[in-house]
Amino acid sequence: MREQVEAALNKVRPMLQRDGGDVEFVDVADDGVVQVRLTGACGGCPMSTLTLKNGIERILKEQVPGVTQVIAIK
Repeated sequence: MREQVEAALNKVRPMLQRDGGDVEFVDVADDGVVQVRLTGACGGCPMSTLTLKNGIERILKEQVPGVTQVIAIK
């Protein structure tokens, strides 16, 4: 599952980088919870929760079977 998550994040990454941000894959738990770290402009952006849930989480759930949630850690 790790490889699938990383591949899906690589598809999302260019959109974030255009706005000066990025996403770093941290871990995926057995229950399907993916941990990521938002960096750059995304790290302190007030819209980061929206980006995380409506962008990153939605895409990962669509492309990687077993992903149940995506959370941002610091």
